[in-house]
Amino acid sequence: MPEFVTPPPVRPGDQVAVVAPASNAPAFARHVYELGLERMEAVFDLEPIEYPTATADPEWLAANQKARAEDVMNAFREPDISAVIANIGGNDQIRILPHLDSEVLREHPTRFFGYSDNTNLALFLWNEGIVSYYGGSTLLEYAMDGEMFDYTKKYLGRALFEESIGEWDEADVFTDEAGDWTDPDSIETTREIEESNGRVWLGGEERVSGRIWGGCYQILVEQFLADRYLPDPDSPTGTVLALETSELIPDPNAVSANLRALGERGLLERFDGVLIGRAAARSHVEDDPPEWRADYRKRQREAVADVLEIYNPAAPLVFDCEFGHTHPTCPIPIGGEIEIDPATESIRFPDQEGASRTPDSDPGH
Repeated sequence: MPEFVTPPPVRPGDQVAVVAPASNAPAFARHVYELGLERMEAVFDLEPIEYPTATADPEWLAANQKARAEDVMNAFREPDISAVIANIGGNDQIRILPHLDSEVLREHPTRFFGYSDNTNLALFLWNEGIVSYYGGSTLLEYAMDGEMFDYTKKYLGRALFEESIGEWDEADVFTDEAGDWTDPDSIETTREIEESNGRVWLGGEERVSGRIWGGCYQILVEQFLADRYLPDPDSPTGTVLALETSELIPDPNAVSANLRALGERGLLERFDGVLIGRAAARSHVEDDPPEWRADYRKRQREAVADVLEIYNPAAPLVFDCEFGHTHPTCPIPIGGEIEIDPATESIRFPDQEGASRTPDSDPGH
């Protein structure tokens, strides 16, 4: 396992890079992007710096993998930039990884925020020993319709400004309703909110701790199939797997089949604990009734739990955690330490080993 470092925290007034290393919003959703920038300034007192990819057309991004990688590296090496924020996810970020310079990223550790397809970048940074944050995207958390969740503001603020996130409490409510980006007025209306009913705890009962590895289920499957950017096979030993499914709403049978394959490879047994993000059960094209959505989440929990019961029954298994494709979220530190205590049903992010600012890298705010 690499020696990990948590990049220095951001400070109010700092500059943050806005980039699109995965995909981007189409031109007709410019109002959502602008709202995200406004909230960075108004809610968190950040100065967003738009890099070339931040406003690029999604089709152009798909054809220019090197430019996407260069934006990330340029943002990391810029001393006035304290964090790098991805606009949204996508489906082909794995193609930018060959264009990344590991040495640049290692020499200039910077807090990176992104989810979904940005799992590729997070795992690349994991291999370099750099903690990144799964969540906090421009077009999602910052640009939430109506107003930002107080829960999101609390935990995104900690991920930005603190050395450690600390105690990770449950959220009382959630939504997986997709935003209607075609209607500029929709950002004024709060999405449908549901009671969360808390997390679901299964599996082992012993308290565990370790570094987080993982992200979006679909991207992890892609990574295992490509087998080019995974850590050393022994490296995940003693870590905690974080896993969440996207708005593609994968069939529980497919999820269990892929996890079963990892179990047969001897990989699932290496994790000391497993965190599962609350499953999104609707999207822009699928909007089934509440009863179906609740049943889908139940079937997804059962599918994952059945596999873990076979291959790693001693690992605590926590479902419906606040990260991934439902909201509100906590940007969990990929590569950061986490403590899971089934006895008290509590989760905590302890103090991390951090990088300190040097005179050459101090933004001076």
